[in-house]
Amino acid sequence: MTEYTYEFRPGLEGVPVAKSSISYVDGQRGILEYRGINIEELAQKSTFLETAYLLIWGKLPTREELNRFQEDINRHRRIKYQIRDMMKCFPETGHPMDALQTAAAALGLFYSRKAQLEEEYIREAVVRLLAKIPTIVAAFAQIREGNDPVQPKENLNYAANFLYMLTEREPEPLEARIFDVCLMLHAEHTMNASTFSAMVTASTLTDPYAVVASAVGTLAGPLHGGANEEVLLMLEEIGSVKNVRPYIEHCIENKKKIMGFGHRVYKVKDPRAKILQQLAERLFELTGYDEYYEIALEVERVVEEKLGHKGIHANVDFYSGLVYRKLGIKPDLFTSMFAIARVAGWLAHWKEQISYNRIFRPTQIYVGEHNLPYIPIDERS
Repeated sequence: MTEYTYEFRPGLEGVPVAKSSISYVDGQRGILEYRGINIEELAQKSTFLETAYLLIWGKLPTREELNRFQEDINRHRRIKYQIRDMMKCFPETGHPMDALQTAAAALGLFYSRKAQLEEEYIREAVVRLLAKIPTIVAAFAQIREGNDPVQPKENLNYAANFLYMLTEREPEPLEARIFDVCLMLHAEHTMNASTFSAMVTASTLTDPYAVVASAVGTLAGPLHGGANEEVLLMLEEIGSVKNVRPYIEHCIENKKKIMGFGHRVYKVKDPRAKILQQLAERLFELTGYDEYYEIALEVERVVEEKLGHKGIHANVDFYSGLVYRKLGIKPDLFTSMFAIARVAGWLAHWKEQISYNRIFRPTQIYVGEHNLPYIPIDERS
């Protein structure tokens, strides 16, 4: 019998599992690029839908291509009444990410699994998922409050329409723009856990609705997408600036994770966190100051002092919750905002995966015993 030996790396840390041209991260220098374009430049000049097009089709669209893309998405924002009625049966106490995963999977019941390698099928799936996922999130937010979902408005852009469906109030242009930039910042980030989950599912050649549903389930975990919700809970627990230092020192002494800090890739401050901090300050000028912001600034200062030398800095989750809170988004919906954005990245990887597909079939290292006898049930202790 031939024995094979493999190097075991928990969590596949540092193990390449794909070749991709979608995004690039340099964790030592704090660089994030989508298709070679720096995230700071996109945040300043682009929109979420243009960025989604860039990620999925590998190039910036012409004006005509972008207009058609936006019009198609506007036309597909509504969801089937069966999906809406199904969500009315969900428990009001259910987490929005669980509702989203269920509804995203249910979309696959309404659209064919066939011809998924054809360009028109790919385009239709991309349009439907980008259009309907925000509607699903907003619909469940309304339904759990005992309300009927708010119908989308075709005259509002992508970000403004979602905020309108969520709050029944048309947002100020600056609010819509800030949320649109937030979506861009969360749209893609190389081989993270949810993207890998999406790719494994995609490699079986199942439909893209199942791909997105599997990724949503992965993103829902507190070690992946749920951290920004935990950041606000941490700031609330700290309560005031004077409590920051003893709180952080207690966390460090007891090896307790400080939410919103540290990253598997970045060893400097996350470039997305820098942009989100700027967005938060612009939003405060419009909507009023947030009492938690001073606490957040002091938390970052103390963590930098205590742990910066270890490469632990603010990540994308640290300031995003403050922005979402000011936009009227409830904390348990924060991860759903992440999901709305990351659908673009998941679909980009889905499209790239099926273009050269090989089903994922990793191996394992067996550490159990061999040749054990079967013990009859009456003889077992």
